[in-house]
Amino acid sequence: MKKIKLGIIGVGHLGRYHIEVAKEISYIELVGIHDKHFDRMEYMAEKYKVKSFERLDELIFMCDAVSVVVPTESHWEVSSYALEKGCHVFVEKPITATIEQGEKLIELAKKRQKKIQVGHIERFNPAFLSLKDIELSPLFIEGHRLSEFNPRGTDVSVILDLMIHDLDIILKLINSPINFVHACGVSVVSPSEDIANVRIEFKNGAVANLTASRISAKHLRKMRLFQKDQYISIDFLEKKSEILSLKDVSGLKDRGYNTQYLGEIGDYPRKRDVYFISPPKLEINSLRLELEEFAKSIINDAEVPVTGEEGLDALRLAHKIIQLMKKPDKKDLG
Repeated sequence: MKKIKLGIIGVGHLGRYHIEVAKEISYIELVGIHDKHFDRMEYMAEKYKVKSFERLDELIFMCDAVSVVVPTESHWEVSSYALEKGCHVFVEKPITATIEQGEKLIELAKKRQKKIQVGHIERFNPAFLSLKDIELSPLFIEGHRLSEFNPRGTDVSVILDLMIHDLDIILKLINSPINFVHACGVSVVSPSEDIANVRIEFKNGAVANLTASRISAKHLRKMRLFQKDQYISIDFLEKKSEILSLKDVSGLKDRGYNTQYLGEIGDYPRKRDVYFISPPKLEINSLRLELEEFAKSIINDAEVPVTGEEGLDALRLAHKIIQLMKKPDKKDLG
């Protein structure tokens, strides 16, 4: 398989993990790294035995693609520069700081005929991927994404810091226009919202109720899906899912699902069998899979798994929620 020459721009907390996984992928050649903090860049270059580039243009000149792992406010500047110079771009979430920047970035990628993949990593979480054989058509979604306080990331609202992961997932699961949004949030220890709750109603009748907090006593990243004849629990932190189902599960056994008969509910003629289903546990490094799929999309000239348009959809919804929290009535009708 052809190798993709990759550069990593930004080697802070998350960038270091990009270095580690990129070095493990056989069809990625890690050309080098760049960071505006020279000392940090040199430390990472020495630690991981990779080449450092003091000048960004010199790194980009030698690459087919780049991972952009810089702070959000620099996503547009760095990503657009890489596209202009002929590189495909993997950019961490959110795609850009503003909607206008996101729109311009997507147009630039089309103009240059280059790919953009947005780093919505929960799409690659083993708990979510283990449900690939389950038809997901939720009528109600409840999500909780709670984290202990960490000063890193408090320069933006908790919506962009944490909730955007769940916004991306629900937009992937519910293929319907939004009909109504209600949002509330408060600032506790930082200038922007630290805890928020959002209710989103879709035109097909589906509802999502999401809570995000970065001032919790413990970490929690769960999503619960309620759909016809099934309840599905997704634990993104523990990387596992569980299903209670009234549907026939015989076909799932052959695909590695563990099924347990729990008994019957209801009375004749509406007596139903109840099953507890555990999808197979997947040993997946989500970030590695993200970069693998990005490289494969370039090699095979295929669509990336999380497109720039999808990243922009999540950003639009996030910004709508942030604006709503500033309104007196906290509501928006579509």
